[in-house]
Amino acid sequence: MPHLSLVAWIDRFAFGLRVVLEGVSLVCVALGFAATLLQAVRQRLGPGRRREPLSQRFNSLRLTFGSWLSMALEFQLASDIVATTTAPSNQNLIQLGVIAVIRTFLNVFLGREVELEMKFEEAQRQRRQQSSTTASLSP
Repeated sequence: MPHLSLVAWIDRFAFGLRVVLEGVSLVCVALGFAATLLQAVRQRLGPGRRREPLSQRFNSLRLTFGSWLSMALEFQLASDIVATTTAPSNQNLIQLGVIAVIRTFLNVFLGREVELEMKFEEAQRQRRQQSSTTASLSP
């Protein structure tokens, strides 16, 4: 077995870690797509499909897929950070900075949208419960 210097070992480790992080990111996108597709099929074919308005079903799908995309972005950003630590040239640092800013903004806005959608769904759920409780109490 050849003797590797510490720098060569770190480079190999960083490369492997970057590949794993990028792979996990791809898996998150694929799982998010599958989960969203399955949810859409259930909404279309499942019982109670007429009870929820179309906009609410669509928002629910966006919430599901958006959550998965947000997770994928986190892994992509981690991969970029690892890649830059082993090759910290000025060009790589500038590229990481630009990518980090873009991904951070995307993630922040996506996170806000997901949070708003969750609050909206919770408010809708509470209104439905109140209206069903009120209807059951009426003589």
